[in-house]
Amino acid sequence: MPKKLTQPTPHGTQRVNVARARRQQPLRPGAAKSKRLDMRGYQRSARVRLNRFRQGSMLAVSLTALLLILFGAPGETAGQEPEASPAETVVAAPADATEAVRQATGTMWDLLLSGYGLLPKILIGIVLIFAAGLIATGVQKLLHQFLSRWEKVEAISALVRLGCYLIAIAAALAILAGDARALLGSVGLVGLALSWALQTPIESFTGWLLNSFRGYYRVGDRIAVGDVFGDVYMIDVLTTTVWEAGGSGKAVAGAQSTGAMITFPNWEVLRSNVTNYSRDFPYVWDEVTISIANESDLAHAKRVFEEAAERVIGEVMREPAHAYRALLERARLAFDVAEKPECFLAGADAWTNCTVRYLVPARARRRWSTAMLIGLTSATAAPEHAGKIIGAYPRQEVMIRPSWQPEGAGENAAHGDAVARS
Repeated sequence: MPKKLTQPTPHGTQRVNVARARRQQPLRPGAAKSKRLDMRGYQRSARVRLNRFRQGSMLAVSLTALLLILFGAPGETAGQEPEASPAETVVAAPADATEAVRQATGTMWDLLLSGYGLLPKILIGIVLIFAAGLIATGVQKLLHQFLSRWEKVEAISALVRLGCYLIAIAAALAILAGDARALLGSVGLVGLALSWALQTPIESFTGWLLNSFRGYYRVGDRIAVGDVFGDVYMIDVLTTTVWEAGGSGKAVAGAQSTGAMITFPNWEVLRSNVTNYSRDFPYVWDEVTISIANESDLAHAKRVFEEAAERVIGEVMREPAHAYRALLERARLAFDVAEKPECFLAGADAWTNCTVRYLVPARARRRWSTAMLIGLTSATAAPEHAGKIIGAYPRQEVMIRPSWQPEGAGENAAHGDAVARS
């Protein structure tokens, strides 16, 4: 019971419910936030426990059904069971401990005899599974021999092996159960239980199937899936392994190999964007930006930068640009594709950014960006461009205004603005 106290009032003594008074007191902001976080954590843990309970329940039901199919005694044929009086339906309890032991021993012997009777069926099931493995191996060899150039031959081979084993396991279970109809009746329960217990592996297998037939990435491609960026090293039924490449927030800032290997589940294909840098076109567009002062001759600077970039990468870029245009035309996305580097100007706070855009191999971006930066800065420092291309630097303008002067002040009073530049 909640504790009650009395306190004096102008009209007498009043009983106060302490628990209710505490509940009515406003919570501090920090305490309220902590209470909400605790409630959310409790809800998440409750959902996790509920999912685990559901998975365990479905597995228990499916295993019970399977055991009943395998070891359950066949029922009597309808019409052959004798009619029993209500008095005879009551099973008499064992008279003493000896009778109980005898019944337990008989039950154990019945189980052993039923298991011994299943030995031939178990051997037949093992032979079926072994034969399925031999058939699957032979079919895979034939597929690799006649369809070796087909990209999806590995996926077809894996599906053939999986199908052979599933058929063999179903046949073995039907032989053990002795009744295919009873086995089909338990397939739904077993499938439902497996869908709950093996949800993540099933999603990964589905992602592998989609990647195998849709071709999102292959071994050797440079990809980005979620937070993973690198070159594909190995693709399994459930996982994909890549050699990590550098980037923002990593030990290696450029898009070069870090030496680390990352393995991620294939269900990432279903939940994340997949970026492939080398599947159909192993080149990417890259940019280098040079900042110049606003007093520079912008048209002259643009022309000089384009000529310098042409000397650095013009020959390397020309053939990939033609291939890129042909690829776009086949996809009915034809538009102008530059065959040589281009320079674009954009205004900034106190200077102008000159961005040079060019096409390079996907795995050589850092090397070509270094060569491009050297070429552009060398062109900027040439004597013939002195006064026309001025490097940018941070600038700040400070305007000093004169203080107020009374009327009739001397002619030496300051008038106007003095501009100081730094």
